[in-house]
Amino acid sequence: MIIVTGAAGFIGSCLVSKLNSEGFVDIVVVDDFSNSEKNKNLEGKQFSQKVHRDDFIVWLRANHKLTQFVFHLGARTDTTEFDKAIFDALNLNYSKDVWNLCVEFGLPLVYASSAATYGLGEYGYKDDHSIIEKLQPLNPYGESKNDFDKWALKQERKPYFWAGLKFFNVYGPNEYHKGRMASVVMHAYKQITEKGEMKLFRSHNSNYKDGEQLRDFVYVKDVEEVCYFLLHHRKDSAIYNLGSGTARTFKDLVTATFQAMQREAKIDFIDTPVDIRDKYQYFTEANMGKLKAIGYDKPFYTLEDGVGDYVKNYLMSNRYL
Repeated sequence: MIIVTGAAGFIGSCLVSKLNSEGFVDIVVVDDFSNSEKNKNLEGKQFSQKVHRDDFIVWLRANHKLTQFVFHLGARTDTTEFDKAIFDALNLNYSKDVWNLCVEFGLPLVYASSAATYGLGEYGYKDDHSIIEKLQPLNPYGESKNDFDKWALKQERKPYFWAGLKFFNVYGPNEYHKGRMASVVMHAYKQITEKGEMKLFRSHNSNYKDGEQLRDFVYVKDVEEVCYFLLHHRKDSAIYNLGSGTARTFKDLVTATFQAMQREAKIDFIDTPVDIRDKYQYFTEANMGKLKAIGYDKPFYTLEDGVGDYVKNYLMSNRYL
């Protein structure tokens, strides 16, 4: 039995799909299941049980003997939420409870961290444990993820195998419910469909031209491949970056979206809002050497291939993965 928390969400539901495609159907999906749009992510998927996130800790204590692996992907991911108490409850303390039960019952654990922990990248983007205490995230979401990473590293008692995955800018199917927190690809697709153009933030940094701010965009199918690899690897416990390893511009991303839609690129620029301008990241890029060093050797989707697959095979037909 494999557990996936956050299973109705974007990355979680895609992982359930990946597991199904590999023949795993004894999956326990954990979420709050209160969002009908979000629940569409699980339609047509095979799983053995649904457990509400509020009941999960008690449930796991009673069912640990049947459990093979825990993917803890559930979290509050809204970077515009500034109520620290929400993140302390859902991202920090809940994750501690999951970790402690995995220790108690000898269960392997993969959990979702985030590239938001890196802040403005003052210490680079290398998944080196020695810099985690120094990192300065830019919002309570990033702080909550870094707080848990710090806590996990300090624990004397750890699951026999564990991995924290610092997701970079993930895009792909099953993010229809995410609203303003959806990827730039989805926002671009909607704007191009409705208005025939896409508006990007203007650069307010003399080192970068408009639209040439850089991010590490990673396709969700690659994220699931890494999770699946770790399901079988079960050694080399650590915190790992999970990006494509190649920074690309927002202009590249949107141009790829236009191309996939067979439209002529029409990009305009608007000022970055003043309230986020001083916290705006102009460059992120995952150093992927650590994951590759433990044997992960699958090539990642190029930006053009990933965006093309997402737009043509999912967005244009409103399909789910």
